[in-house]
Amino acid sequence: MAIDRKNVEDIVRAVGGKENIEVATHCVTRLRFSLYDESKVDSAALDANDLVKGQFSSQGQFQIVIGPGTVDKVYDEMIQLTGGARSSKDEVKSAAARKQNPLQRAIKTLADIFIPILPAIVTAGLLLGINNILTGPGIFFSQSLVDVYPQWKDIAAIINTIASTAFTFLPALIGWAAVTRFGGSPLLGIVLGLILVHPDLLSAYGYASASTEGTVPTWNLFGWHLEKIGYQGQVLPVLVSAYILANIEKFLNKRVHDSIKLLVVAPVTLLITGFLAFTIIGPVTFGIANAITSGLVYVFDHFAILGGLIYGGFYALLVITGMHHTFLAVDVQLIGSEGGTFLWPMLALSNIAQGAAALAMMFVIKEQKTKGLAVTSSISAFLGVTEPAIFGVNIRYRYPFIFGMIGSALGGVLLTINQVRASSIGVGGVPGFLSIFPNQWGVFFVGMAIVLIVPFVATVLYGRAVVSRAEKSSVAAAGATAAGTTTVSPPAGQDELSSRRSVQGSQEPVNILELAAPLSGTAVPLAQVPDPAFAEGQMGQGIAIEPSEGKVYAPFDATVAHVIKSKHALILEHASGVQVLIHVGINTVSLKGSGFTQLKNIGDKVKAGELLLEFDMDAIRAAGYPVITPIIIPVGQEMVEKIEEKTGPATAKQTSILTIHLKG
Repeated sequence: MAIDRKNVEDIVRAVGGKENIEVATHCVTRLRFSLYDESKVDSAALDANDLVKGQFSSQGQFQIVIGPGTVDKVYDEMIQLTGGARSSKDEVKSAAARKQNPLQRAIKTLADIFIPILPAIVTAGLLLGINNILTGPGIFFSQSLVDVYPQWKDIAAIINTIASTAFTFLPALIGWAAVTRFGGSPLLGIVLGLILVHPDLLSAYGYASASTEGTVPTWNLFGWHLEKIGYQGQVLPVLVSAYILANIEKFLNKRVHDSIKLLVVAPVTLLITGFLAFTIIGPVTFGIANAITSGLVYVFDHFAILGGLIYGGFYALLVITGMHHTFLAVDVQLIGSEGGTFLWPMLALSNIAQGAAALAMMFVIKEQKTKGLAVTSSISAFLGVTEPAIFGVNIRYRYPFIFGMIGSALGGVLLTINQVRASSIGVGGVPGFLSIFPNQWGVFFVGMAIVLIVPFVATVLYGRAVVSRAEKSSVAAAGATAAGTTTVSPPAGQDELSSRRSVQGSQEPVNILELAAPLSGTAVPLAQVPDPAFAEGQMGQGIAIEPSEGKVYAPFDATVAHVIKSKHALILEHASGVQVLIHVGINTVSLKGSGFTQLKNIGDKVKAGELLLEFDMDAIRAAGYPVITPIIIPVGQEMVEKIEEKTGPATAKQTSILTIHLKG
């Protein structure tokens, strides 16, 4: 495909000219810029450009969606026009990070640290919830289940041991993730975390009583008596220590000869960091963490209504900005020092509120595809994952998001007034009740009813009123339209592109291409993909698969038209000329091929069911990237008339997930 040079010139002009481009690169679908001043971007000019399928800004990068097979040519043309040097994705990422303010960088750092360990924390929270059901009195009987049926007591004890391990050794998990994030050796991070919870130390959980009794053990360092305590349930001590360790290790690695690195770098790094952790870092950050915790507890004890309104109501906004990740550390700190967190219950209700608002849109909008999205994304929110509902439905129509926040604020007030606490953090949404202390389930369920009913009813009533007004306007406009091909205006809250239709007769398609699932897993709508380029259909129509195994197979006999250098995406071309993009994971381009095994090259002929690519799902998740895999029919293929998606369980090579109708 030849690229119109003028369109590329218009793109450069629309982003503020070459003098506004600090660095630029591209991935398989989009141009990625670090711009000196994003306010100079002419969004209207980009929307009018034939090459541009979408645009958005994320984490300091301005991204322009072009499409697979075209973006690399546009990038080459742009480099020739601007005379700029080619940049790597890391260079763009680094340049973008420099533009973030200190708060944004801090939030991103915390997210990079806590997201990789989130599966362990969620698992622990769910198992602790099961233990709560077995050991909590007043749930099934006046006594606990294990007291009524003693044969279950040891089962509960084993579950508790398994569940509490992640929290008991939390500093080791944080140490691994933090040292990795700061550029040090992950193994040293694990050892550092284990040092801070060594059995020889007095557990932080027993510090208060030991201090009252005057039995806190100490070290005598040449007359300096240092308390011999561990840092179970603490976050700040291991975070700061991990930062120090990583920097000491990098310093020594640059200066110690390779022949003796094994004998010098790790021992010296751990020894210095360990002494600093116990003498300075630990005591200081322990005090700071406790002060922060005491401050939060004071606010929610004395201003419960205000706290519930603010945190409960605005938590969904934190999700949009990414700031919600910072509160994982706060929740963990509250559990470790107070025995429970009052923030997590409000998070669970906020998830349900956004799910209820999204579900209500099924009764408001008329377009079938969006109806399906409203249902699936609401179920996802009820199970604790709100991004599909928030980004795919609620933010798109605005008023569901607002009503969700209102319902969540009311539920938050109820929880804070009654001092509802969670003993652990696990899955949000409806399963979140498992994390709540059993004697507070009643209040939590009342809060759950509030966040289900208020957003749902308000969204339906308001939405139907808006749609009714829009339909009256549409009818009036239709009466004035000339005879012939008529375009029907979509009701408010309905996607314009998907609702346009011709009232003239339609021609039946001659050819139909059935696309078998290239991966095993669960097929879901594109709107559930946590990337606007895919979720909003900027790349094209299609479907996504949450994979259950790391193997990609050919969905039909094809030619490999393109394989991205980082191996995470490829384009297949059918004999009919239809091209299909398979993009493993989101932002996995940053892995530079790590975790991927490419089995086919550009130009290879492949048979349906032939293995194309293997990927390590655990490694991708550990790096903090989703493994959800979009399968896209890129826009601009004139032979494609329409596409039908089939969601649900998918078996590679067997289940049909897309039906592509080709023009006659």
